[in-house]
Amino acid sequence: MERKVAIIGAGISGLLACKYALSKGHRPTVFEAQSGLGGVWSKTVEITKLQTPKPLYQFSDFPWPDSVTEVFPDQNQVLEYIESYARQFDLLHHIRFDTKAVSIGYEGASSEVQQAWALWGGTGEPFDSKGGKWFSGIPNIPEFPQGKGPEVFQGKVIHSMDYAAMDYATAKELIKGKRVAVVGLQKSALDIAMECSTANGMDLPCTVIYRTEHWNIPDYQPWGVPLAYLYLNRFSELSIHKPGEGPLLSLLATLLSPVRWAFSKFVESHVKHKLKLAKFGMVPKHSFLQELSSCLTSTVPDDFYNRVEKGSIRLKKAPSFSFCKEGILIDGKTETLKADLVILATGFNGVKKLQDIFASPSFQDLIAGSPDKTVPLYRECIQPRIPQLAVIGFSESVANLYTSEMRCRWLAELLDGTFKLPSIKEMEKDIAEWDEYMKQYSDKNYRRSCIGALHIWYNDRLCKDMGWNPKRKKGFVAELFEPYGPMDYACP
Repeated sequence: MERKVAIIGAGISGLLACKYALSKGHRPTVFEAQSGLGGVWSKTVEITKLQTPKPLYQFSDFPWPDSVTEVFPDQNQVLEYIESYARQFDLLHHIRFDTKAVSIGYEGASSEVQQAWALWGGTGEPFDSKGGKWFSGIPNIPEFPQGKGPEVFQGKVIHSMDYAAMDYATAKELIKGKRVAVVGLQKSALDIAMECSTANGMDLPCTVIYRTEHWNIPDYQPWGVPLAYLYLNRFSELSIHKPGEGPLLSLLATLLSPVRWAFSKFVESHVKHKLKLAKFGMVPKHSFLQELSSCLTSTVPDDFYNRVEKGSIRLKKAPSFSFCKEGILIDGKTETLKADLVILATGFNGVKKLQDIFASPSFQDLIAGSPDKTVPLYRECIQPRIPQLAVIGFSESVANLYTSEMRCRWLAELLDGTFKLPSIKEMEKDIAEWDEYMKQYSDKNYRRSCIGALHIWYNDRLCKDMGWNPKRKKGFVAELFEPYGPMDYACP
């Protein structure tokens, strides 16, 4: 039976949701605030170059063209690949550009009745007579005391999202000849610092202000070993304690903990050696595994630390900072860091974005959950007490396109009635177990929804729900040691 499906956002997750809804005979409509393709999808890739290796960043049924030989394609190549995918599966005429979804409302039972439900939506069905909805950036702006925020700064303050939306000529004109400070140490911050360094050289060094050192990696081949063989196969995941695991898996993970520690130290030693982190005081205090489990791993642009050494990029650690008329005041320092332009590469407030899409205050509270727990999503997609809604693209991984596609296929099978969700109580128990896992491996970053260290285990659960065989390799050795990627899930 054909159903209407509303999809908010025409990014990667929105395209995939549209495609798989169509594959099940439904009628999707994608609402997108941007006016065209470039404005939408330029934000799905990094400013200069994809940071995920090409074999992990592809659709399972749409390989990269032979003309793209780079392991890390640039932005234009990625955009062309995504646009080709949309054209191939005739997705574009399902997108309503220049259409912003202001809020989502639910027409149905009262909140009091919903609290008594034992099944999702009361019946466990994804649709009722009213229909159904799918869900696909709010920039994360630091808060400052009164009189110490951007309002007192005589220069300009923008978020990296605004910078990324500019064309190259406009961005270059913005930073040229200015004293630029970039706040952050993730991929977008590093890329922007490199562009500022190229534009201004050592005459006007770019200052990168950061709070915590990160294991930003120079490549995906630590000491010549592909990173996928260390973290993207079943053997590596055996060393990780999993949510709700039984006694045998728990014992195995404990016995293999030295292997887990060794893999992490192996990668860390490569990064420290190749980037000379100790020389710059940039060795993180946490493990690489914690970085991976929080989905905070990113690649360092070529020549970044060479430019730090030469002086066109400066690194300043600041547990906190504030603004003054002439620039930035770093806590504990008396000297003002003078600046004309400050770019906040401080990520996005994903929880706030989820809350703002709802008209109902009770739904806003439900989707955010408790501030001392992970965001409460079953299978990282479903809030058990919010009916007829799925969230795709909020929870991260080391390969977001690949992960979003699996979730969209799972949701398509749910809509098609292939399987039913467990009771609300069972889903909430599953979420609580995931919360314990995140706190064990991600530490202070547990609020970030991330499956970085448990890719295969997570996909196994989706496969079992859909009735697929989760074992996708040929033979015991291959199943245990070969890395998993998108093409392993091309067929059910």
